[in-house]
Amino acid sequence: MKRLYRSKKERMLGGVCAGLGEHLDDQTVIRLIRAVVTVLSLGTGIVVYIFAWILIAEEDTAGSAPPSPKSGGIT
Repeated sequence: MKRLYRSKKERMLGGVCAGLGEHLDDQTVIRLIRAVVTVLSLGTGIVVYIFAWILIAEEDTAGSAPPSPKSGGIT
């Protein structure tokens, strides 16, 4: 099963849309949907993007496990 991460390779800003696109196999559609939602919702899409940026973990390109909560996330 694929895990959802913010992309480090294909990012434009925070990697949220690229990560969702990799997870769902279509980055372009995700970016278009985000743009339309942002324009039509008068900025609510920006707030949702920021929350997703905070909540979705960044991709681990080194292949090691993400930091555990017990370590405080400090590397």
